[in-house]
Amino acid sequence: MNKDIIAGKWTQLKGQAQAKWGELTDDVFDVAEGDSKYLAGKLQEQYGWERDRAEREVREFEKTLN
Repeated sequence: MNKDIIAGKWTQLKGQAQAKWGELTDDVFDVAEGDSKYLAGKLQEQYGWERDRAEREVREFEKTLN
């Protein structure tokens, strides 16, 4: 699924993302609005992951949306 589609359907996809990364707040998902780089940054902050892992997690999530 391309990034424009993710951003356009973010309201529907937000619930799936919240289920996967439950420690992130609603505010984080509201601000992210499908922005994968922002989301990866917040995953780094919240979970203490390295950048590569956070970006990989977001990419894998995006793949599940296809």
